[in-house]
Amino acid sequence: MPDSTTDTPAVSTNTGFLSAISQKQRGVSIELDGVSKVYPGQPEAAVDDFSMRIEPGELVMFVGPSGCGKTTTMKMINRIIEPSNGSIRIDGTDILSMDPNQLRRHIGYVIQQIGLFPHLTIAENIGVVPKLLGWSKSRIADRVDELLQTVQLDPEQFAKRYPKQLSGGQQQRAGVARALAADPPVMLMDEPFGATDPITREKLQAEFLRLQADIGKTIIFVTHDFDEAIKLGDRIAVLSDRSQIEQFDTPARILANPANEYVSSFIGQGAALKRLALIPLIDAPLRPAVDGAPQITLQDSLRDALNMLVLTGAAAVNVVDVDHRVCGSITNASISAVLNDAQPVAFAAEGTR
Repeated sequence: MPDSTTDTPAVSTNTGFLSAISQKQRGVSIELDGVSKVYPGQPEAAVDDFSMRIEPGELVMFVGPSGCGKTTTMKMINRIIEPSNGSIRIDGTDILSMDPNQLRRHIGYVIQQIGLFPHLTIAENIGVVPKLLGWSKSRIADRVDELLQTVQLDPEQFAKRYPKQLSGGQQQRAGVARALAADPPVMLMDEPFGATDPITREKLQAEFLRLQADIGKTIIFVTHDFDEAIKLGDRIAVLSDRSQIEQFDTPARILANPANEYVSSFIGQGAALKRLALIPLIDAPLRPAVDGAPQITLQDSLRDALNMLVLTGAAAVNVVDVDHRVCGSITNASISAVLNDAQPVAFAAEGTR
């Protein structure tokens, strides 16, 4: 395929696909097959022979060092960067067969710098893509109100404000709302919370998980923060130079069985503690309740239970359900047993180079 810097491949509007995908609010599959990007004058490809399948409604994290090609790979999916070779299919249709501008209007996109238009109000920013798609004013207004409520920004308070009148965290929420405006089945997120302070970032991550549980989009999320990848991702792709996939698996499996030293270096110290944060108490065997012990809920994690044990110095922590009925207790020994009993899962070959 000719490189986009010198030639542009012939495209069609592929209105049938765009019409069909616009009706799908839930996620759709994404398939990349042998995708490469070679820039003129560069001795090596920026992305080399990248292949991956992402399931409908899955949140996949691309994690790797700066310059490894993770953002370039993501940008080829909405054709901000044109691939040099390979194919990319969304819901089974090759995206290279359609007009890139039309394609982008059906894919949500959020970047670290947020990218809100400073001369437009928040409502106008959110309504940009629906307006381009020909939505009526009343439909756009309803959608703006709905999305502002979804991202916990009061429409009465924020719709008519300009971006500079919002805090960084509020602007990030508005950016997510804009990406969701046309209800796209696919969202691409390029370190969207990277510029925020740690407290705001944690709140945004929690809100994002809540939102994804409701909307079920197919999401590719680029980050260099492995802890963020663990917290948010259904699966994590650990990428090295030229977007080579070192491991592509669930957070729990990567933590339990890193594929190589490179992946281990991303996990860093405290892998066991990170694994505990992924295991809810509802999945752990409980011991008999202990009179007077501090309490924690079934919805909390083993990491939360360990924190409670350390902070209180108690020998055991009672576990209660949503009705505050005691279901049993957990101790340091039982937490260790859960980790020791977890069988390492052999690294899946799918998605590796």
